[in-house]
Amino acid sequence: MSDGDVLPLFVLPMVILPGEVQQLRIFEPRYRQMLDDCLLDGKPFGLVCDDDEETFNGWNGPRAFGCEAEIIHHETMGSNHFVEIVGTRKFEIKKVLEPALPPFSDESMAELMPEVGIYPDLDTILEKIPEDNEYHKLYLAAEVNFLEDGNSVTEQQLEELTSALKSIIKNIGNNINIEQDILDEWVDSRIAMITKNENDTLYSIAAMTVSNLEKKYEILSRYDSQEIFDEIMTNLTNIV
Repeated sequence: MSDGDVLPLFVLPMVILPGEVQQLRIFEPRYRQMLDDCLLDGKPFGLVCDDDEETFNGWNGPRAFGCEAEIIHHETMGSNHFVEIVGTRKFEIKKVLEPALPPFSDESMAELMPEVGIYPDLDTILEKIPEDNEYHKLYLAAEVNFLEDGNSVTEQQLEELTSALKSIIKNIGNNINIEQDILDEWVDSRIAMITKNENDTLYSIAAMTVSNLEKKYEILSRYDSQEIFDEIMTNLTNIV
């Protein structure tokens, strides 16, 4: 299998939804290699919440569902890379390709870590990969199925979501003593911004209001727009 047949995976205790923008700091050698590959080829990667109950060559594996992430900004500061990404398409993992090398905590990698917390250069690490490995990357990758879910919002759903959102935002404004006229204008502008893209309205509201990792993953893994709507409304009701 060639590298072009698979989606590189960034595996973190994190979920990104379609249309959501997030920032990442990249410093691990495996993800520096992944970033180099993605930037070189102008390709996205998959961001997937990790599953600590299943490992691949010593690394935490991915959960079943993830979201493709497009790099929209990248800058380097010292040994750190900072990227801004936007979620695009949801996907389900079919088959995982395990990294060519285990974590540095593995006994076989001890010689590469002469000082605690200092990573060796990438070329030195790559020399450790066995020549007979079929997959020669340090990061996980996977064959995936992209999911075309119907996440459109009906007028009634949008009205309910807007009402709940306004209550939440107004409560926040009142708690920090914003004047009513300014608050009303601010609320209307925020609602308009969130709902301007019908295709991502549900996910935009979820990204803004759902902070619990498991609840966010539940929304990502849903196929049906009604199920996504119900999950979001339940969360909004609890906030109000």
